[in-house]
This record gives sequence, C-alpha cells and structure tokens, in this order.
Amino acid sequence: MKIPPLQIGTITVPLPIIQGGMGVRVSLAGLAAAVANEGGIGTIASVGLGDVEDSKHDFDRVSREALVFEIQRARKLTDGPIAVNIMGVLSNAKDLVQTSVREGIRIIVSGASLPLKLPEMVNDDSVYLVPIVSSGRAADIILKTWDKRYGRTADAVVLEGPLAGGHLGFSAEEMGDLEGHALSVLLPKVLAAVKPYEDKWGRKIPVIAGGGVFTGEDIARLLQAGASGAQLATRFVCTHECEVAREFKQTYLDAKEEDIVIIKSPVGLLGRAIRNPFLKNLENDTLEKISCPYKCLATCDVAHARYCIALALSNAYRGDMEKGLVFCGQNAHRIHEIVSVKELMAELKAGIEAYPD
Repeated sequence: MKIPPLQIGTITVPLPIIQGGMGVRVSLAGLAAAVANEGGIGTIASVGLGDVEDSKHDFDRVSREALVFEIQRARKLTDGPIAVNIMGVLSNAKDLVQTSVREGIRIIVSGASLPLKLPEMVNDDSVYLVPIVSSGRAADIILKTWDKRYGRTADAVVLEGPLAGGHLGFSAEEMGDLEGHALSVLLPKVLAAVKPYEDKWGRKIPVIAGGGVFTGEDIARLLQAGASGAQLATRFVCTHECEVAREFKQTYLDAKEEDIVIIKSPVGLLGRAIRNPFLKNLENDTLEKISCPYKCLATCDVAHARYCIALALSNAYRGDMEKGLVFCGQNAHRIHEIVSVKELMAELKAGIEAYPD
C-alpha cells in the first residue's frame, strides 16, 4: 500500500499516525517529540502533569505551569507537530486549552465527554480542534452543535473504539457486545455523520480511528475502510522515550490477556487497566478512604469514590504498583519488548506498505 499522508488543516505528516494522549505523565514531551520526529503527530496529555503535593495548594497554577514546561520541552526536541489532549471533564479544561494556544499548540484533542463548548475556548481558526467520539451519534451531536452555535466545524475527528485503554466512552451493555461496536462497525457510521459537514464546509474532515490498533496491517485496513489515519497509545508505552517507571513498563511486559480488565473509574466512566496489586486491594476493599483537597475532575464523586484516580495513576508513573493504577489497551499483552520510537514507527510503516492495495 502507498501510504497516504495525514492532513489536519495546513499540517501534513507523512505517516498517518497520531500517538494517543495517555494521562498523568505517560504522554510527556519526550515521547510526543519522538513520534513527531518520525513523521507522525505526538501528543502531550495535559491531565495530572503537576506535582501531587504542590497541586493541593494551587491546583490551577501548578497544572498550567507543568503543561507550559512540557510544551516548551517538546519544542526543544522537535519541529514536528505536537497536539495537546485535554479531557473535557477536567475542572480546569478551559485554562489548559487557552494555555496550550498561548504556547503555540495548533492541535487540541478533547474527549472524556462531549466537548460541546470547545470552540468558545479557542478564537483562533489556525488552532485545529479535534473531538474524540465513540459513535456516529456523538460525532453528529458535536458537529451540529459547533456548526449552529459557533459557525465552526471540527478539523478532524478521533474515533475511539471499545478496545482502547484508559477511560472508555461505552456503557457496560455496549462493552458486552464488542463485535457490535468494533471499529469496522463504528467507522462507517462516523464517516457518514461527518460527510454532511464536509459538504457544507467544502473541505475534508479526517477521521482518525483508534482503540486496539496494534500493527501496520491494522492501520492499513482502517485506511482502506475510509479512515485518514490511526491513533495508537498502548504500543508507545514500552518505548525508551516513554518516561514512566521501569516497573510500569514491566507490568505491560508481564501482562497476560486475562490480566486486562474493565474497571469503574471515580470519573463515572468505565476504563481498561491491568490487574495488579492495587486493583486486587480495590477488589478486597482494603484501600484507605480518600480525601480530596482539590477537585481536578468535574464528574468525580469524591464522597463515594473508593480511590483517587489521579493519585493512583501518578503512583503507577513513579513505579509504585502497590498503590498504582495501570491503564492499558486490550492488546497490551501482545507487547514483549521495549523498543525505540524510531523502531516502532519503522515497523508500523513497513506493515502498512506490505499490505495489498
């Protein structure tokens, strides 16, 4: 297959690959820059960047300064395109969006809720807005709202299927029917939802599909089905450039398929993680009751939450598996070695090229 470049607005990359945003310090500048240097789009995840203790005293400022630090660090490592992923349920989402824009970021990716108000946070048309959806219906709601309320449309759409890692945009009932919600089923519906807005605005709105994408062959199939690119996250965890602790990566390397489970997050969404000592303690109800000096997630039910997800993910980043939650995609068990981003991107590229037209 001849690899088609991915174009978002005036930004064109030779490999139609976006590295997905993995929150709480998994997707930092080093990883994002390495992906951008290899012809894709790297992503910094804005959630949970600030020091946990410092955040207790001034959450908004600490979060903002940590994001600025990562963006500036990425700019020293690459001239390639860097996106920032901002969860819509963050209490300081607007501040993080506007901070990203001030720092020169031109691609804002937003999910974990329907980002219906995202355009009012960004007045610059040269900043490209990319909502994350899990269905054609969600895509239609977002595009219809943006069109009517703001006179603007999406510059791309990310479709995340049910095999993705971290927080998922599917109900328990939908997760019980993975075949009925496979990317191959969802992609045509999202493409159909996007088409009227492409016609109205007279330009392509690329759909980037993710969730369980593991090989170049997977990417090629999505491209043939009408996607303009693929989003991968899990595969980038076990790269040298990903800055999580060795223990975090070892959890991936040791994982068996049966270790990958669906949990209910304090955010109110289902999530996919690796069953480890922390999750076993959660199952046995032996975790200490939490208190929260700041509310980083607007949808977090602190009174009934059994753990602080921000702290649990931060612990995992540092390598504390007794107190750390390790998010992953469904195919994490297929990873058996740590490689460089350069090696991984070359493997994916070769896999796409080897796929028959």
